[in-house]
Amino acid sequence: MPTLIPYWNQLAAPQRSRQHFNDFLTMRNILEAITKRLVEAWKSDEPSGRRSSFRCRCGRPVYFHNSLCLGCKTPLGYEPELQQVRALEPAAEPDTWTVVANEGEDIEPIVWRRCENFASPAGCNWLTRADEEETLCRSCRLNRTIPQLDDENNGLWWRKIENAKRRLVAQLLSLGLPVESKVSENVERGVMFDFLRSPPEGPRVLTGHAAGLITLNVEEADDSVREKTRHEMREPYRTLLGHFRHEVGHYYWDRLVDGTPWLEKFRALFGDERQDYAAALQRNYEQGPPPNWADQYITSYASVHPWEDWAESWAHYLHVVDSLDTALRFGLCGEDVEQAIEPFSVKDLYDPEQPDAERVILLVNSWVQMTTVLNELARSMGQHDFYPFVLSRPVLRKIHFIQMIVKEVRGGTSLIG
Repeated sequence: MPTLIPYWNQLAAPQRSRQHFNDFLTMRNILEAITKRLVEAWKSDEPSGRRSSFRCRCGRPVYFHNSLCLGCKTPLGYEPELQQVRALEPAAEPDTWTVVANEGEDIEPIVWRRCENFASPAGCNWLTRADEEETLCRSCRLNRTIPQLDDENNGLWWRKIENAKRRLVAQLLSLGLPVESKVSENVERGVMFDFLRSPPEGPRVLTGHAAGLITLNVEEADDSVREKTRHEMREPYRTLLGHFRHEVGHYYWDRLVDGTPWLEKFRALFGDERQDYAAALQRNYEQGPPPNWADQYITSYASVHPWEDWAESWAHYLHVVDSLDTALRFGLCGEDVEQAIEPFSVKDLYDPEQPDAERVILLVNSWVQMTTVLNELARSMGQHDFYPFVLSRPVLRKIHFIQMIVKEVRGGTSLIG
Protein backbone atom coordinates (compact mmCIF):
# COMPACT_ATOMS: atom_id res chain seq x y z
CA MET A 1 0.00 0.00 0.00
CA PRO A 2 1.59 3.34 -1.00
CA THR A 3 2.38 5.97 1.63
CA LEU A 4 0.08 9.00 1.52
CA ILE A 5 2.01 12.26 1.66
CA PRO A 6 0.10 15.43 2.61
CA TYR A 7 -0.20 18.03 -0.15
CA TRP A 8 1.79 20.54 1.92
CA ASN A 9 4.75 18.15 2.09
CA GLN A 10 4.61 17.54 -1.64
CA LEU A 11 5.48 21.19 -2.34
CA ALA A 12 9.07 22.20 -2.73
CA ALA A 13 10.47 24.38 0.07
CA PRO A 14 10.24 27.65 -1.93
CA GLN A 15 6.63 26.84 -2.84
CA ARG A 16 5.81 26.11 0.81
CA SER A 17 7.35 29.42 1.84
CA ARG A 18 5.38 31.38 -0.73
CA GLN A 19 2.18 29.51 0.16
CA HIS A 20 2.69 30.17 3.86
CA PHE A 21 3.40 33.86 3.22
CA ASN A 22 0.33 34.26 0.98
CA ASP A 23 -1.90 32.51 3.54
CA PHE A 24 -0.53 34.76 6.25
CA LEU A 25 -1.22 37.90 4.20
CA THR A 26 -4.75 36.75 3.41
CA MET A 27 -5.55 36.03 7.07
CA ARG A 28 -4.01 39.32 8.20
CA ASN A 29 -5.93 41.32 5.60
CA ILE A 30 -9.21 39.66 6.57
CA LEU A 31 -8.69 40.40 10.25
CA GLU A 32 -7.63 43.98 9.51
CA ALA A 33 -10.71 44.55 7.38
CA ILE A 34 -12.98 43.22 10.09
CA THR A 35 -11.49 45.33 12.80
CA LYS A 36 -11.50 48.46 10.65
CA ARG A 37 -15.24 48.09 10.33
CA LEU A 38 -15.51 47.51 14.06
CA VAL A 39 -13.65 50.70 14.81
CA GLU A 40 -15.88 52.62 12.40
CA ALA A 41 -18.99 51.23 14.09
CA TRP A 42 -17.85 51.64 17.66
CA LYS A 43 -16.46 55.17 17.79
CA SER A 44 -18.80 56.18 20.59
CA ASP A 45 -17.81 56.19 24.25
CA GLU A 46 -20.59 53.77 25.14
CA PRO A 47 -19.69 51.32 27.96
CA SER A 48 -20.10 48.12 25.97
CA GLY A 49 -17.85 45.82 27.97
CA ARG A 50 -14.36 47.06 28.91
CA ARG A 51 -13.24 43.68 30.14
CA SER A 52 -10.48 42.66 27.78
CA SER A 53 -7.43 44.81 27.31
CA PHE A 54 -6.64 45.81 30.90
CA ARG A 55 -3.16 46.73 32.15
CA CYS A 56 -1.51 46.71 35.54
CA ARG A 57 0.24 49.80 36.90
CA CYS A 58 3.47 48.24 35.66
CA GLY A 59 2.14 48.20 32.10
CA ARG A 60 1.73 44.44 31.79
CA PRO A 61 -1.56 43.11 30.42
CA VAL A 62 -3.98 41.64 32.94
CA TYR A 63 -7.26 39.85 32.35
CA PHE A 64 -10.81 39.63 33.57
CA HIS A 65 -10.28 36.91 36.20
CA ASN A 66 -6.91 38.15 37.55
CA SER A 67 -6.50 39.12 41.21
CA LEU A 68 -2.71 39.52 41.16
CA CYS A 69 -0.27 40.82 38.56
CA LEU A 70 2.15 37.96 37.94
CA GLY A 71 4.83 40.46 36.93
CA CYS A 72 5.05 43.03 39.72
CA LYS A 73 2.80 41.19 42.27
CA THR A 74 0.43 44.15 42.59
CA PRO A 75 -3.03 43.16 43.91
CA LEU A 76 -5.77 43.48 41.32
CA GLY A 77 -9.55 43.71 41.54
CA TYR A 78 -12.53 44.14 39.25
CA GLU A 79 -14.03 47.57 39.93
CA PRO A 80 -17.71 47.24 38.94
CA GLU A 81 -18.34 50.95 38.39
CA LEU A 82 -15.37 51.44 36.08
CA GLN A 83 -16.00 47.91 34.75
CA GLN A 84 -12.27 47.27 34.66
CA VAL A 85 -9.67 45.10 36.35
CA ARG A 86 -7.48 47.63 38.14
CA ALA A 87 -4.36 47.73 40.31
CA LEU A 88 -5.08 48.23 44.02
CA GLU A 89 -3.22 49.84 46.90
CA PRO A 90 -4.04 49.53 50.63
CA ALA A 91 -6.39 52.11 52.14
CA ALA A 92 -6.32 53.38 55.74
CA GLU A 93 -8.43 50.59 57.27
CA PRO A 94 -7.24 46.96 57.31
CA ASP A 95 -8.37 44.88 54.32
CA THR A 96 -9.57 47.92 52.39
CA TRP A 97 -8.29 49.20 49.07
CA THR A 98 -8.30 52.10 46.66
CA VAL A 99 -7.97 51.85 42.91
CA VAL A 100 -4.71 53.09 41.40
CA ALA A 101 -5.49 55.90 38.96
CA ASN A 102 -3.92 55.76 35.53
CA GLU A 103 -1.79 58.65 34.35
CA GLY A 104 -3.97 61.69 33.74
CA GLU A 105 -7.06 59.95 35.11
CA ASP A 106 -9.39 61.57 37.61
CA ILE A 107 -11.43 58.94 39.46
CA GLU A 108 -13.60 59.14 42.55
CA PRO A 109 -11.59 58.15 45.67
CA ILE A 110 -13.79 55.20 46.68
CA VAL A 111 -12.66 52.78 49.41
CA TRP A 112 -13.24 49.17 48.49
CA ARG A 113 -13.21 45.73 50.08
CA ARG A 114 -12.68 42.47 48.32
CA CYS A 115 -15.78 40.34 47.82
CA GLU A 116 -16.34 37.91 50.68
CA ASN A 117 -15.90 35.06 48.20
CA PHE A 118 -12.33 36.11 47.36
CA ALA A 119 -10.91 33.54 49.80
CA SER A 120 -13.51 30.88 48.93
CA PRO A 121 -13.17 28.23 46.19
CA ALA A 122 -14.99 30.71 43.92
CA GLY A 123 -11.90 32.97 44.03
CA CYS A 124 -13.96 36.10 43.27
CA ASN A 125 -11.78 39.08 42.27
CA TRP A 126 -14.60 41.66 42.33
CA LEU A 127 -14.72 44.62 44.71
CA THR A 128 -17.56 45.95 46.86
CA ARG A 129 -17.80 49.38 48.52
CA ALA A 130 -16.38 49.46 52.03
CA ASP A 131 -19.16 51.79 53.21
CA GLU A 132 -21.87 49.23 52.37
CA GLU A 133 -23.08 46.52 54.71
CA GLU A 134 -23.21 44.04 51.82
CA THR A 135 -20.02 41.97 51.83
CA LEU A 136 -20.71 40.16 48.55
CA CYS A 137 -20.07 41.74 45.16
CA ARG A 138 -22.67 42.55 42.51
CA SER A 139 -22.29 39.05 41.06
CA CYS A 140 -21.99 36.88 44.17
CA ARG A 141 -24.97 38.49 45.92
CA LEU A 142 -27.17 36.96 43.21
CA ASN A 143 -26.54 33.47 44.62
CA ARG A 144 -29.23 31.79 46.69
CA THR A 145 -27.70 28.32 46.83
CA ILE A 146 -24.12 27.18 46.24
CA PRO A 147 -22.80 23.58 46.13
CA GLN A 148 -21.76 21.72 49.29
CA LEU A 149 -18.08 22.60 49.57
CA ASP A 150 -17.08 19.54 51.62
CA ASP A 151 -16.83 17.80 48.23
CA GLU A 152 -13.62 18.82 46.42
CA ASN A 153 -15.22 18.49 42.97
CA ASN A 154 -18.00 20.85 43.97
CA GLY A 155 -15.44 23.49 44.89
CA LEU A 156 -13.65 23.14 41.55
CA TRP A 157 -16.92 23.25 39.62
CA TRP A 158 -18.21 26.20 41.59
CA ARG A 159 -15.13 28.23 40.61
CA LYS A 160 -15.74 27.53 36.92
CA ILE A 161 -19.39 28.42 37.31
CA GLU A 162 -18.65 31.71 39.05
CA ASN A 163 -16.05 32.65 36.43
CA ALA A 164 -18.73 32.27 33.76
CA LYS A 165 -21.40 34.05 35.82
CA ARG A 166 -19.15 37.03 36.53
CA ARG A 167 -18.55 37.46 32.81
CA LEU A 168 -22.30 37.37 32.25
CA VAL A 169 -23.04 39.88 35.02
CA ALA A 170 -20.29 42.24 33.84
CA GLN A 171 -21.79 42.27 30.36
CA LEU A 172 -25.33 42.83 31.65
CA LEU A 173 -24.15 45.77 33.76
CA SER A 174 -22.25 47.24 30.84
CA LEU A 175 -25.35 47.00 28.66
CA GLY A 176 -27.28 49.02 31.22
CA LEU A 177 -29.68 46.17 31.97
CA PRO A 178 -31.24 45.84 35.44
CA VAL A 179 -29.22 43.41 37.61
CA GLU A 180 -30.74 43.14 41.09
CA SER A 181 -30.52 40.31 43.59
CA LYS A 182 -33.82 38.55 44.21
CA VAL A 183 -32.25 37.39 47.48
CA SER A 184 -31.46 40.77 49.00
CA GLU A 185 -32.32 43.69 46.68
CA ASN A 186 -35.53 43.16 44.72
CA VAL A 187 -37.54 40.16 45.88
CA GLU A 188 -40.30 40.74 43.33
CA ARG A 189 -38.35 41.41 40.13
CA GLY A 190 -34.74 40.48 40.82
CA VAL A 191 -32.76 37.43 39.70
CA MET A 192 -31.02 34.73 41.75
CA PHE A 193 -29.14 31.50 41.19
CA ASP A 194 -29.27 27.98 42.63
CA PHE A 195 -26.21 25.83 41.88
CA LEU A 196 -27.27 22.27 42.65
CA ARG A 197 -25.86 18.78 42.20
CA SER A 198 -28.04 15.79 41.46
CA PRO A 199 -28.18 13.31 44.37
CA PRO A 200 -26.86 9.81 43.57
CA GLU A 201 -30.34 8.34 43.92
CA GLY A 202 -31.88 11.06 41.71
CA PRO A 203 -33.72 12.91 40.43
CA ARG A 204 -31.43 14.77 38.07
CA VAL A 205 -31.21 18.53 38.60
CA LEU A 206 -32.41 20.33 35.48
CA THR A 207 -30.93 23.62 34.35
CA GLY A 208 -33.64 26.21 33.79
CA HIS A 209 -35.40 29.41 34.79
CA ALA A 210 -38.60 30.05 36.74
CA ALA A 211 -39.81 33.45 38.00
CA GLY A 212 -36.36 34.97 38.39
CA LEU A 213 -34.66 31.83 39.73
CA ILE A 214 -31.98 30.35 37.46
CA THR A 215 -31.00 26.80 38.39
CA LEU A 216 -27.79 25.23 37.10
CA ASN A 217 -26.74 21.61 37.51
CA VAL A 218 -23.15 22.02 38.76
CA GLU A 219 -22.07 18.90 36.87
CA GLU A 220 -22.25 21.07 33.75
CA ALA A 221 -18.88 22.43 34.95
CA ASP A 222 -17.36 18.96 34.43
CA ASP A 223 -16.05 19.15 30.86
CA SER A 224 -16.49 15.42 30.24
CA VAL A 225 -20.10 15.43 31.47
CA ARG A 226 -20.98 18.53 29.49
CA GLU A 227 -19.39 17.20 26.30
CA LYS A 228 -21.20 13.88 26.69
CA THR A 229 -24.50 15.72 27.09
CA ARG A 230 -23.72 17.94 24.11
CA HIS A 231 -23.11 14.86 21.98
CA GLU A 232 -26.25 13.07 23.19
CA MET A 233 -28.39 16.15 22.60
CA ARG A 234 -26.78 16.71 19.17
CA GLU A 235 -25.90 20.26 20.11
CA PRO A 236 -23.17 22.17 18.24
CA TYR A 237 -22.39 24.34 21.27
CA ARG A 238 -22.72 23.86 25.04
CA THR A 239 -20.84 25.99 27.58
CA LEU A 240 -21.45 27.37 31.06
CA LEU A 241 -21.55 30.91 29.70
CA GLY A 242 -23.96 29.79 27.01
CA HIS A 243 -26.26 28.31 29.67
CA PHE A 244 -26.22 31.54 31.64
CA ARG A 245 -26.89 33.72 28.62
CA HIS A 246 -29.81 31.53 27.56
CA GLU A 247 -31.44 31.28 30.99
CA VAL A 248 -31.04 34.97 31.77
CA GLY A 249 -32.79 35.58 28.45
CA HIS A 250 -35.90 33.94 29.95
CA TYR A 251 -35.58 36.26 32.95
CA TYR A 252 -35.36 39.36 30.78
CA TRP A 253 -38.34 38.22 28.71
CA ASP A 254 -40.38 38.28 31.92
CA ARG A 255 -38.98 41.66 32.90
CA LEU A 256 -38.70 43.55 29.60
CA VAL A 257 -41.34 42.03 27.30
CA ASP A 258 -44.20 40.44 29.22
CA GLY A 259 -46.87 42.98 30.04
CA THR A 260 -45.21 45.75 28.00
CA PRO A 261 -45.97 47.31 24.59
CA TRP A 262 -43.30 44.99 23.16
CA LEU A 263 -45.42 41.89 23.79
CA GLU A 264 -47.62 42.03 20.68
CA LYS A 265 -44.60 42.80 18.52
CA PHE A 266 -42.85 39.81 20.10
CA ARG A 267 -45.78 37.55 19.21
CA ALA A 268 -45.79 38.76 15.63
CA LEU A 269 -42.07 37.99 15.26
CA PHE A 270 -41.41 34.97 17.51
CA GLY A 271 -44.89 33.44 17.81
CA ASP A 272 -47.54 33.28 20.51
CA GLU A 273 -45.98 32.21 23.83
CA ARG A 274 -49.41 31.21 25.17
CA GLN A 275 -49.25 27.92 23.30
CA ASP A 276 -48.81 24.89 25.59
CA TYR A 277 -45.13 24.80 26.55
CA ALA A 278 -45.13 21.24 27.94
CA ALA A 279 -46.84 19.94 24.81
CA ALA A 280 -44.31 21.79 22.63
CA LEU A 281 -41.41 20.17 24.52
CA GLN A 282 -43.00 16.73 24.23
CA ARG A 283 -43.54 17.19 20.51
CA ASN A 284 -39.91 18.20 20.06
CA TYR A 285 -38.61 15.17 21.98
CA GLU A 286 -40.85 12.79 20.04
CA GLN A 287 -40.63 14.27 16.56
CA GLY A 288 -37.54 16.45 16.60
CA PRO A 289 -37.30 19.92 15.03
CA PRO A 290 -38.96 20.73 11.71
CA PRO A 291 -36.75 19.85 8.72
CA ASN A 292 -36.39 23.49 7.65
CA TRP A 293 -35.69 24.89 11.13
CA ALA A 294 -32.42 26.56 10.06
CA ASP A 295 -34.34 28.92 7.76
CA GLN A 296 -36.09 30.55 10.72
CA TYR A 297 -34.15 29.76 13.90
CA ILE A 298 -30.58 30.12 15.20
CA THR A 299 -30.68 26.59 16.72
CA SER A 300 -32.97 23.60 16.44
CA TYR A 301 -33.95 24.07 20.09
CA ALA A 302 -35.19 27.56 19.31
CA SER A 303 -37.92 25.96 17.17
CA VAL A 304 -39.51 24.30 20.22
CA HIS A 305 -41.47 27.31 21.51
CA PRO A 306 -41.43 31.12 21.20
CA TRP A 307 -39.90 31.38 24.70
CA GLU A 308 -36.97 29.20 23.64
CA ASP A 309 -36.61 31.09 20.37
CA TRP A 310 -36.32 34.31 22.37
CA ALA A 311 -33.81 32.84 24.85
CA GLU A 312 -31.61 31.39 22.10
CA SER A 313 -31.74 34.65 20.13
CA TRP A 314 -30.97 36.62 23.31
CA ALA A 315 -27.95 34.42 24.03
CA HIS A 316 -26.66 34.96 20.52
CA TYR A 317 -27.14 38.70 20.82
CA LEU A 318 -24.89 38.60 23.90
CA HIS A 319 -22.39 36.36 22.07
CA VAL A 320 -22.12 38.80 19.17
CA VAL A 321 -21.83 41.95 21.28
CA ASP A 322 -19.27 40.50 23.71
CA SER A 323 -17.07 38.90 21.06
CA LEU A 324 -16.98 41.98 18.86
CA ASP A 325 -16.37 44.18 21.87
CA THR A 326 -13.44 42.00 22.89
CA ALA A 327 -11.97 42.18 19.39
CA LEU A 328 -12.26 45.95 19.35
CA ARG A 329 -10.77 46.45 22.79
CA PHE A 330 -7.64 44.60 21.76
CA GLY A 331 -7.05 47.43 19.33
CA LEU A 332 -7.05 45.63 15.97
CA CYS A 333 -7.11 47.88 12.91
CA GLY A 334 -6.32 47.70 9.22
CA GLU A 335 -7.32 48.35 5.62
CA ASP A 336 -10.39 47.06 3.86
CA VAL A 337 -10.31 43.97 1.64
CA GLU A 338 -12.84 42.06 -0.40
CA GLN A 339 -14.71 39.33 1.46
CA ALA A 340 -16.23 36.15 0.10
CA ILE A 341 -19.48 36.51 2.04
CA GLU A 342 -22.97 37.62 1.13
CA PRO A 343 -23.46 40.70 3.33
CA PHE A 344 -26.71 41.60 5.03
CA SER A 345 -28.35 44.90 4.16
CA VAL A 346 -30.43 47.37 6.16
CA LYS A 347 -33.65 45.96 4.70
CA ASP A 348 -32.89 42.66 6.48
CA LEU A 349 -33.35 44.29 9.90
CA TYR A 350 -36.50 44.21 12.01
CA ASP A 351 -36.87 47.98 11.60
CA PRO A 352 -34.75 49.41 8.76
CA GLU A 353 -35.86 52.92 9.75
CA GLN A 354 -34.01 52.86 13.06
CA PRO A 355 -31.38 55.67 13.24
CA ASP A 356 -28.57 53.19 13.93
CA ALA A 357 -29.59 50.70 11.24
CA GLU A 358 -26.44 51.20 9.15
CA ARG A 359 -24.22 50.64 12.19
CA VAL A 360 -26.11 47.48 13.12
CA ILE A 361 -25.58 46.03 9.66
CA LEU A 362 -21.92 47.04 9.70
CA LEU A 363 -21.47 45.21 12.98
CA VAL A 364 -23.39 42.10 11.93
CA ASN A 365 -21.43 41.78 8.69
CA SER A 366 -18.21 42.22 10.66
CA TRP A 367 -19.37 39.44 12.97
CA VAL A 368 -19.98 37.07 10.04
CA GLN A 369 -16.55 37.85 8.63
CA MET A 370 -14.81 37.41 11.96
CA THR A 371 -16.48 34.10 12.77
CA THR A 372 -15.63 32.80 9.31
CA VAL A 373 -11.95 33.42 10.05
CA LEU A 374 -12.14 32.12 13.61
CA ASN A 375 -13.88 28.94 12.48
CA GLU A 376 -11.05 28.32 10.04
CA LEU A 377 -8.51 28.92 12.79
CA ALA A 378 -10.33 26.45 15.05
CA ARG A 379 -10.37 23.85 12.28
CA SER A 380 -6.65 24.37 11.76
CA MET A 381 -6.21 23.28 15.40
CA GLY A 382 -8.54 20.32 15.02
CA GLN A 383 -11.17 21.93 17.24
CA HIS A 384 -14.91 22.43 16.91
CA ASP A 385 -15.96 25.59 15.12
CA PHE A 386 -15.66 28.70 17.26
CA TYR A 387 -19.17 29.72 16.15
CA PRO A 388 -21.06 26.70 14.77
CA PHE A 389 -24.17 28.59 13.68
CA VAL A 390 -25.54 30.34 10.61
CA LEU A 391 -27.34 33.68 10.85
CA SER A 392 -30.37 33.73 8.58
CA ARG A 393 -32.33 36.86 7.80
CA PRO A 394 -35.25 35.88 10.07
CA VAL A 395 -32.76 35.38 12.91
CA LEU A 396 -31.15 38.74 12.20
CA ARG A 397 -34.55 40.40 12.53
CA LYS A 398 -35.00 38.77 15.93
CA ILE A 399 -31.59 39.89 17.12
CA HIS A 400 -32.30 43.44 15.94
CA PHE A 401 -35.60 43.34 17.84
CA ILE A 402 -33.65 42.46 20.99
CA GLN A 403 -31.17 45.27 20.30
CA MET A 404 -34.06 47.72 20.12
CA ILE A 405 -35.37 46.60 23.52
CA VAL A 406 -31.90 46.89 25.08
CA LYS A 407 -31.61 50.35 23.52
CA GLU A 408 -34.87 51.38 25.16
CA VAL A 409 -33.72 50.09 28.55
CA ARG A 410 -30.55 52.17 28.17
CA GLY A 411 -32.73 55.27 27.88
CA GLY A 412 -32.86 55.39 24.11
CA THR A 413 -29.07 55.30 23.70
CA SER A 414 -27.99 52.77 21.13
CA LEU A 415 -25.41 50.21 22.14
CA ILE A 416 -24.00 50.47 18.64
CA GLY A 417 -23.73 54.20 18.51
